[in-house]
Amino acid sequence: MSTTAAVIGCGDVSAVHFEALAKLDGATLVAVCDSDPERLAAAVAARGVPGFADHLSMIEAVRPDVVHICTPHDQHASVAAECLERGVNVIVEKPLAHTLAEGRRLVDVASAGSAKIAVCFQNRYNATSQAMSALLSSGELGAVMGASATVMWQRSAEYYRDRPWRGTWAGGGGGLMMNQAIHTVDLLQWLVGDVVAVSGNASTRFLGGTIEVEDTTEFVAEHANGARSAFYATLANASNAPVTLEVVTEKAVLSLRGDLTVAHRDGRTEVIPERRSGSGGRSYWGVSHELLINDFYGRLSETEPFWISPAEAEKSLRIVKDIYRQSYPGAAHQVS
Repeated sequence: MSTTAAVIGCGDVSAVHFEALAKLDGATLVAVCDSDPERLAAAVAARGVPGFADHLSMIEAVRPDVVHICTPHDQHASVAAECLERGVNVIVEKPLAHTLAEGRRLVDVASAGSAKIAVCFQNRYNATSQAMSALLSSGELGAVMGASATVMWQRSAEYYRDRPWRGTWAGGGGGLMMNQAIHTVDLLQWLVGDVVAVSGNASTRFLGGTIEVEDTTEFVAEHANGARSAFYATLANASNAPVTLEVVTEKAVLSLRGDLTVAHRDGRTEVIPERRSGSGGRSYWGVSHELLINDFYGRLSETEPFWISPAEAEKSLRIVKDIYRQSYPGAAHQVS
């Protein structure tokens, strides 16, 4: 029997969700939803399914098995919670929520119900990320000593004018760290270990005339296993350079920049190539949305929570909000 699906939010990132659904055996798109009439009309015409301006009306009318939430950040947690409470399974784009309070509420709703939910940290499915995780978990490289990561990207004023919510605390919950670099924050804490303390600063160095949120951030994190990591990210770069992530262990250095290079202390070097994709999505979204979505649908019959759960996604949200707390003291709307 086919699993029915609906997409809520038909903006940019929905393209990769539609692509994955079109390729997924046993899944049928039955509805789309968007509050913007033009985007909704375009999605209905392109997908040939009913369209709804309100997600609750859509759920009542078509009762999808799974909804894909691709809305602005401030709607992630509330829409996901309402779907879960009605027994509908959820795939929600990152971040988990735009505030800590909303994120915690979604964690609680997810733990109380039987419907499943995945948060789209799809870069954990990259071939390089999977290889790094396997090598570090095996113990063959010895203890992790430390790590570093960079996100050197470019965003223009036009990018924010096109979707004004992106440049606001109320709509985005933050800037660079919530909308771009949170994927790398997630990989860093997943691969190196839980973060127990962070010291950092967020600032607006380039887009101050356009956005009220940050475009540049640096921090140092202490991990539960004693490792230390350093992180730098900016949207003031001249191009969208490959994300870098380097992990230093007792017996090797793992360097990610597109492909993964493992330089062993004994002189051996191995290279693990990243997958290349013909997706219509933007290159900096990575190549692994389809893998995450396929895995989620394949696990719908399992009783345990999906492995990238709200509780797991809350870890990166807390790191980001801790940096905001340090950078904007006394500004509750930034750090909540």
